[in-house]
Amino acid sequence: MTMIKKLPALAFAVALSLNFVYAQRPQPQTSAPSTSAEPVKGATPSRTIVPESEVVTQHQVTIKGKSVPYKAVTGTLPVWDEDGKPIAGLFYTYYERTDIQNKESRPLVISFNGGPGSASVWMHIAYTGPVVLKIDDEGYPVQPYGYKDNPNSILDVADIVYIDPVNTGYSRSTSKDVPNSKFFGVRADIKYLAEWINTFVTRTNRWASPKYLIGESYGTTRVSGLALELQSNQWMYLNGVILVSPTELGIERSGPVELALRWPYYAATAWYHKALAADLQAKKLQDFLPEVEAFTMKELLPAIAMGSEISDQLRKDIAAKMARYSGISEKVILQNNLDISTNFFWKELLRDKGFTVGRLDSRYRGLDRSDAGDSPDYNAELTSWLHSFTPAINMYIRNELNYKTDLKYNMFGSVSPWDNTGNRTGENLRQAMAQNPYLHLMVQSGYYDGACDYFNAKYSMWQMDPGGKLKSRMSFKGYESGHMMYLRKDDLATGNADIRDFILKSLPAAGVPAKF
Repeated sequence: MTMIKKLPALAFAVALSLNFVYAQRPQPQTSAPSTSAEPVKGATPSRTIVPESEVVTQHQVTIKGKSVPYKAVTGTLPVWDEDGKPIAGLFYTYYERTDIQNKESRPLVISFNGGPGSASVWMHIAYTGPVVLKIDDEGYPVQPYGYKDNPNSILDVADIVYIDPVNTGYSRSTSKDVPNSKFFGVRADIKYLAEWINTFVTRTNRWASPKYLIGESYGTTRVSGLALELQSNQWMYLNGVILVSPTELGIERSGPVELALRWPYYAATAWYHKALAADLQAKKLQDFLPEVEAFTMKELLPAIAMGSEISDQLRKDIAAKMARYSGISEKVILQNNLDISTNFFWKELLRDKGFTVGRLDSRYRGLDRSDAGDSPDYNAELTSWLHSFTPAINMYIRNELNYKTDLKYNMFGSVSPWDNTGNRTGENLRQAMAQNPYLHLMVQSGYYDGACDYFNAKYSMWQMDPGGKLKSRMSFKGYESGHMMYLRKDDLATGNADIRDFILKSLPAAGVPAKF
C-alpha cells in the first residue's frame, strides 16, 4: 500500500482503510516517493494536517484517440508566513504528461473552483482532468457511483494542477492560533495563493512553461486577482486566463442595470422549459437570445431607469415584452413594478406545474412543500451534483491516486467571515492584460446559469475594456447548460475543445516578443 510521504519533523498518521464500491479500472502503477523520508510505522490515525506530503502514481488515458501517459502527484505543500514558517498545508493534485521531452514549451494550467469555500473537485473530476464522473448525458446522478476515463481532457496539450484553498478538500491551517484573516477574504486569498503558486512552480521546475489560470464561479474572482498579483509581486507572467461561469468581478451594476441584465437568462430558461409563444420556441436558442439582449439594453434598461416617470402605456408595453420573453405573466410583472427577482423567477416560472427551477442550472426541477411563496425551498441542481461528486472524489483520491488520510474531504468548508472589501478583480485583470501583451482571456458561460448568468459575464467584459483596446484578446463562449456546463455530455466535449483551442492559439510563435 502506498503511504503519504513523511517529511522531517512533520507528524504523519497512517489512515484507516475505507471500502468503496467503484467502477473497475486498471490499477495505477505507484512510483517511489521523491525523497527518502518514510512514514512513521504504527502511528495513530489522525485528522491533523500534514503541511507537506506527496504520493506519485503512474497512469495513461486515451484522449482524442491517442494514448497519453501521465503521472499524478497528490499531496500538500505549505503556505508560509512572513518568517518562513508553515501556517497551512494546501492539498493539490498535479497531472504531468510523461512522454514530453521539453517541459519549457509545455503549458501549465492552474485550476481553482469557487465558493469561495469550495474545493477544486468540480472541474477536476468532471471537466478538464483525466477522469470524469459517471453520470447520464445531461449530468444527473446514476448508481453505482464512480468515474471513468475522460476522452476530452486537456491533458494532451497542457499539464494541470488542481488546488484546494484553506478549509476546502484536505487543506487546513496548521493551528487554531493562525488567524482566519490570513486566508478568508478577497485580498488575503489572492495574496497567499500567489505565494503558494510560486512555491509550486519552483518545486516542479515550471518557471519556463507558458502558464494559464482557470477559475469557476468565485474562482473567477480569485484568478482575475491572481493575474495581477502574480505579475506584480511574484514576477510571474501568464499567457491566458479562463473564466468559467464568472462572478461580477467587483464591477458595479446595482439599480436598473442589475434588474435589467437578468432578462436574457430568464428568456433562455423559459425557452428551455417551453414556456414561450410558439414562434419563439421555434427558434434556435442562439438565434433567439440576441433579440432579447437587444431589448434588454435598448428598451428595458432605460424603462426601468425612468421609474415613476415612465408613462402608463410605455410601462404596459415593456411589461408585455418582458412577459413574452420570460414566461412570467404581464400582470405579475406589473404587480412587481418591472422587478422580477431571481428567487421569485425560480419559484414562479413553473408554479402552475408544481415545480421550481434550479439556481445554478435552471434545467433542473425541484419539488417544494407548497406551490405558494416567493422562493424555492432548496437548490435542486446542487443537491443533484453533491449526489454524484462526493462519493466519486473520495473514491478516486483514495483508491486511484493512493492518497490516504482520515481528514474529511470538504466539498464546502467554512470560510466565514469572508472579507469582501477591496474587490477590484475585474480591474486587476484588465491591468494585467494591459501590462502583458501575451495575456489572453476566454469566458465560458452556460445559458441556464442563474447564479452567474451569461449576460452579466458579457457585461463584465464590456466594462473591463470600455475603450475596446483589449477586445482582440478577449473571447466569449456560450453553452446550452448551466453553471457547470461540462456536466452535459455535448458541452463537456465542446468546452474542452474551446479551452484546447484557446491555449494553442494564445501561445506565441518562437521568438515573437511581448510588445504592442
